[in-house]
Amino acid sequence: MGGYFRLQVSLLLVLVFVTSVCLAQTDRPAFTPHPVTDSITMLEPSDTNGNVGVFAGDEAVLLIDSHFERNVEALINEVSKITELPISFLVNTHIHPDHTGGNAVLAEKYGVTLVAHDSVRLRMLEELRIPRRGGITFPQPAASARQVITFSDALSFHLNGEEVRVFLAPPAHTDGDSFVHFKHSDVLHLGDVFRTNMYPIVDKANGGSFLGMIAAIELAIDIAGPETKVIPGHGEEVSDLKGLTEVHSMLVLLRNRVQTAIDEGLSLAEIGERNLSEDLDARWGGVPSWTFADLLPIIDAELRENTE
Repeated sequence: MGGYFRLQVSLLLVLVFVTSVCLAQTDRPAFTPHPVTDSITMLEPSDTNGNVGVFAGDEAVLLIDSHFERNVEALINEVSKITELPISFLVNTHIHPDHTGGNAVLAEKYGVTLVAHDSVRLRMLEELRIPRRGGITFPQPAASARQVITFSDALSFHLNGEEVRVFLAPPAHTDGDSFVHFKHSDVLHLGDVFRTNMYPIVDKANGGSFLGMIAAIELAIDIAGPETKVIPGHGEEVSDLKGLTEVHSMLVLLRNRVQTAIDEGLSLAEIGERNLSEDLDARWGGVPSWTFADLLPIIDAELRENTE
């Protein structure tokens, strides 16, 4: 009898624990707002995917990225806490579904005008792919998810007393990465070219480049000043020039280490055995779906190709 009672108590404690965890996850807001300036806010998703930028003023509301479709209504609700105006424009920084998934609902239901680089719209014409976990595909987006305004190099919005310049970055995360520069407010939104919580994801299938990633971060550093606020595509806080230089140092260090190993005549497998990222993994390797093991073959291939 005593053993049965202890078993029942143990099962009850497990049930209470699981229930409390589920309630805690349910109570967690879909987005956490991080004010950047009086008119610009970063919305951090609870699932860490795709930070959203909100630019709101007296004239219009401009959104940067739309997260997944499942969170669109939560996104709309969060924006309504910032401004009473409807969203007029949405800029997609690149093609991945955690940045474009809400496009169709925003366009169809809320009349939002969609904007992105030419290559982003072109990639909307087929099924989507992300490189994590060896590659994951998503169905082709609906026609209503496609951008109605595209650009080849750059375009500017003149809203709320601000010039907002959207321009193509060097091929880095993908070949359609866009930077968004709020010139008067001194704010940069860099999409997934800039991550503060993990190693960079280079999506070769969508035209990404590790060496281009270094060039893109260098471009952002050239634009940024000591007071510039930088919104990352992934990460828990708004960053700055120091954050950009930290990422740049990590990228250059990895490039140099792999290049040195290549110059010594090592194969990719032999380089992998050297554990070149051991001192960096605590800071950058905390996301299991993308580690240095995923990044190494990309760096290796680009450097070998670059020296042929």
